[in-house]
Amino acid sequence: MNLGPAVHVIGASGRSGAALCRALLARGIPVVPVLRDPSRLAADIAAAARPARLADLTGPESALAGALADARHIVTTAHARHLPAILSAADPAATLIGLGSTRKFTRWPDDHGNGVLAGERALLESGRAGMILHPTMIYGAQGEDNVQRLAALLKRLPVIPLPGGGRTLVQPIHQADVTDALLAALDLARGGALATPRALVVAGPEAIRYRDFAAAVARA
Repeated sequence: MNLGPAVHVIGASGRSGAALCRALLARGIPVVPVLRDPSRLAADIAAAARPARLADLTGPESALAGALADARHIVTTAHARHLPAILSAADPAATLIGLGSTRKFTRWPDDHGNGVLAGERALLESGRAGMILHPTMIYGAQGEDNVQRLAALLKRLPVIPLPGGGRTLVQPIHQADVTDALLAALDLARGGALATPRALVVAGPEAIRYRDFAAAVARA
């Protein structure tokens, strides 16, 4: 069954990229993985997807332009700082879905947050059809290091520091929900409903105090 043009997935070997590739393939949608190191692509994705294309987002733009030459729908799960380069390399008619981060809201600017802001600005100012999704803390992915890192710390320490008494609210989101959000944005793009670029925060269903989040991880 032909379900339209292939989706080019930049960062297909990463956690969110691999989850998206598997979801697209399960739908029967052709996937073109775009990544720097083909040896890192999961075997099941490599077997089901179209041949991977090599592109280093920090390398020559010509290589990225070649990898995206026939792309009509692009999803990038690489850091949002690379969005300007992707926009420059891709066909202006291609739709682009990007993954940012709620780190853009931090009160302590750093390279990560500034890169997200720069990527969002590039997409919104481009006027191109697309969307950037800003997830909160992602958990539940194979190899994720947010909850796992906290769990490892809790195993070693008898107490955990709780700045401000742990009253700060967090709203973690499961990887499956991030994948669903990417698919929904892609459906809008494929259906022509994203004529102009948009930005959207995606979060888990419930805000909880950090102390309660840490306690839940400790119990688990």
